[in-house]
Amino acid sequence: MLYTLHELAYASAAPFRIGAQMARDFWTSPFNPAADTALGRTAFASAELFESVTRRYGKPDWGLDVITIDNRPVRTTEQVVWSSPWCRLVRFARHIGDLKRAGKPTSAPAVLIVAPLSGHYATLLRGTVEGFLQDHDVYVTDWTNARQVPMLEGRFDFFDYMDHVRSMLGVIGPRAHVVGVCQPGPPVLAACALMAEDEDPNRPASMTFMGSPIDARLSPTVTNELAEEKPFTWFQSNMIHTVPWPYPGFGRRVYPGFVQLYSFMSMNEEKHTDAHWRYFQDLVSGDGDGAQKHEEFYDEYLSVLDLTEEFYLQTIDIVFQQHLLPRGLLEHRGRKVDLEKIRDIGLMTVEGERDDISGVGQTQAAHGLCTAIPDERRVLYVQPEVGHYGVFNGRRFRDDIYPRVRDFIAANEALSAVPERTATAA
Repeated sequence: MLYTLHELAYASAAPFRIGAQMARDFWTSPFNPAADTALGRTAFASAELFESVTRRYGKPDWGLDVITIDNRPVRTTEQVVWSSPWCRLVRFARHIGDLKRAGKPTSAPAVLIVAPLSGHYATLLRGTVEGFLQDHDVYVTDWTNARQVPMLEGRFDFFDYMDHVRSMLGVIGPRAHVVGVCQPGPPVLAACALMAEDEDPNRPASMTFMGSPIDARLSPTVTNELAEEKPFTWFQSNMIHTVPWPYPGFGRRVYPGFVQLYSFMSMNEEKHTDAHWRYFQDLVSGDGDGAQKHEEFYDEYLSVLDLTEEFYLQTIDIVFQQHLLPRGLLEHRGRKVDLEKIRDIGLMTVEGERDDISGVGQTQAAHGLCTAIPDERRVLYVQPEVGHYGVFNGRRFRDDIYPRVRDFIAANEALSAVPERTATAA
């Protein structure tokens, strides 16, 4: 019912959005003599703000057709190398000629960036992907909005997620490197443990976890406390809703992205209110740079996707309530996940000192669980003065965090028998 009401509210606001768009065009028309007056700029800013907070934000583009490497433009080609109804494995292949002109080698370590499936699209990691493209052959998981998957495609749960990670590492080939950002930490670590136990030739050469709830019992945040305080049945009753017609996933039970978005924004309500007030003031004053930065951030932040009921509820149960992985109790389809089987896969953990989603200690807990990994293949790093988002995006990520991850991957590439890879597109 909530999902249907949400769609009805969006549809009901359509005439007002059209009116706001017409007002915006009127007050910016070069034929309007009052356009550049205080009244005109205020009217335009009001219409623009209303339209921006009521519009439907679709899946953003990656926008990585051309990146900069060592101050040189390098073209990339977005390639879908594997897919299922639930995910596309996207490779950003760098152009050979451009790499040579930038003085970069044409082969590079393969890196699978596992994007979070927690409400936002994988494009939230645009800056992360761009950073890794400086020195790597980059693949990223592009998860599908559950409301777009027909009921005939069946279920997708926590263990299917693990299977997807393993399948994608198999497509990339032997001894790639995997990077789990936020939510993927526990299922990626578990998948790697199974691959290590099987001596799978496609097991990764290294694992890097960034702001991940490997053991959510440590340094609990507001998010962790909510998951522990509420009974499991509360999440079943209050967070799960049915996809309405005419979406392809009509009838599917999901955790809607708009519910997740509201939860996150309510945690920092004052911050978001101030940001929109500054945006309004920038529009009135004609500060294009300030308004553009706001639009770029919120165009991404307000784009959300739905999660399947089974994946969301199992994540709450396994990761945040029962803590099965750190307690050594997680089983995958009747088979115990044994983290001590990981012996020849490097492990790096990255945390932010001010992370209010995954507190300091939750990610680095992986080191205490993976006891068989040699010390020379471990790195534990806490970045001062950054929050959750800053762990994988922004200036501190580019200047302080990424260089450490790059060096860690290079060291584990050298320690593993990794075949040479051509990381470019013709």
